[in-house]
Amino acid sequence: MTSSWPLVPLGDLLRPVSRPETVRPDKVYRLLGAHWYAGGLYVKDSKPGVQIQADRLYRVEAGDFVYNRLFGWKGSFAVAQEADSGCYVSGEFPCFECDRQRLEPAYLWRYFGRAVVWQEALGLSTGSTPTSRNRLKEEQLVAMAIPLPPLGEQRRIVARIEELAARIEEARGLRRAAADEVGQLAVSAEMRLWPDDCLATAPTLADVTTYLCRGRQSEQGDSRHYLIKTQHVQMGQYVETRLTLAAHVAAKVGTEALARPGDVLIACSAAGCLGRVALYDDAARTASTDTHVAIARPNPELVLPEYLFAYLRGAQGQLQLRSREKGDWQREKVGFRLTELNVADMRHVPVPLPGLPEQQRVVDGLAHLQSRVDGMRRLQAETAAELDALLPSILDRAFRGELA
Repeated sequence: MTSSWPLVPLGDLLRPVSRPETVRPDKVYRLLGAHWYAGGLYVKDSKPGVQIQADRLYRVEAGDFVYNRLFGWKGSFAVAQEADSGCYVSGEFPCFECDRQRLEPAYLWRYFGRAVVWQEALGLSTGSTPTSRNRLKEEQLVAMAIPLPPLGEQRRIVARIEELAARIEEARGLRRAAADEVGQLAVSAEMRLWPDDCLATAPTLADVTTYLCRGRQSEQGDSRHYLIKTQHVQMGQYVETRLTLAAHVAAKVGTEALARPGDVLIACSAAGCLGRVALYDDAARTASTDTHVAIARPNPELVLPEYLFAYLRGAQGQLQLRSREKGDWQREKVGFRLTELNVADMRHVPVPLPGLPEQQRVVDGLAHLQSRVDGMRRLQAETAAELDALLPSILDRAFRGELA
């Protein structure tokens, strides 16, 4: 920090402001929350007063410095924008007006966008439960001191931060666009391998498997029989289960229902999981699936396990599986219907089937492409991490007086 910048307590720069209003049953209130990590205010709900339990709310106006007492240690600080003006907060969100002759609100907000300040807020917070009831009280906030350059320098610093932040966001947009293009590489290759016009005469999933069924037993207990659930079927990867069936239900599982290396596992229900496929490769354990996971066992005379897996996880295979979903997740007055893939419908999924040598060439080609895609994604992840580190570094330099 430049030595010419004095450290000034916030109590000298902020004035508490309170605009209480008694909640009226017939009025609709837009209620604000504050994002963590100085992410700004947002409208978290819009409710008529009759649905609000509190007797009193507090109106916010543009330019107010606002924070959440409970989550100051998570960086829940913000400056109200024009869009926030006229919205309301609960009593857990103290508001302050900045002394505009000495302090630019945007400068203060950017200062509170730094991890070192959140750590300071954590040290000043008090409460019975450190992680959820840690309150930063007003008297503790205003005791914090900030480096205070002249008002013109504050505005220059804010403008420079905004300029650099915009460039970072532009770079993020380019990275996201590149990531989308990488994802489309595999999709395009898969759709060229399995175009729509090859499906009409293709055999079905029932034709190319010797076993296609969802599990039946799911009661957990102490046995050496392992249970595979949707959480173990990630897209393209089987995650080893540690769950076991109860001994008395494990005894009911038939031999055909035991998972074997080369089986393709298909998640048949559960939000966010449906349609995921994985290739089972655990020869050391006795395991079976619950009713939310199906086993598709390739007929070795017709189809390679790796080929069937590659097809079902690819763009065309996923389209054919997901187009057969039934039910929905929309909650109504009482309940909801579970979205799922029924075995009867999965039996009709078309599976384009070249000869076994050609299947192996397809598998090898897709594996090579996937290796390239994974490599590009690793580079993109590294770039994303570098971009994420830029703004915190810029803020630290800015409040040390080192931002040109």
